[in-house]
Amino acid sequence: MYKLAVQRDFVGQHFLIGGDWGPENEWHSHHYRLEFQLEGAELNEHGYLVDIVHVEELLEELAARYRDKTLNDLPEFDGLNPSIEHFCRIVAISFSEELNADNISAVTARIWENDIAWASYRMERNGGY
Repeated sequence: MYKLAVQRDFVGQHFLIGGDWGPENEWHSHHYRLEFQLEGAELNEHGYLVDIVHVEELLEELAARYRDKTLNDLPEFDGLNPSIEHFCRIVAISFSEELNADNISAVTARIWENDIAWASYRMERNGGY
């Protein structure tokens, strides 16, 4: 199985809801690091798992969507606590839907909210070899 990863940093904001998490209940910023790992058993006709330029473009579009935004204000977080776990699932699905690579069998989104804490969401894709 081949694996390729790309990542981007951006600053975004949120506040947690639905519980008492002290300062996390107040609006605050995180320096997020978003990483996508792509898996597949076969390389394309050029010897690549995927066109990395395409992957970087998709990643930059997603980072731009969340850069300097408050997650709570975005429709995809409506009714959700904007945890990094939910954030990972949301971006993984969005990324996978836009990814033009039939040989990719799984996509993992990993988001760090600081130097020591991260969450990830891995999804299988139909059509991967």
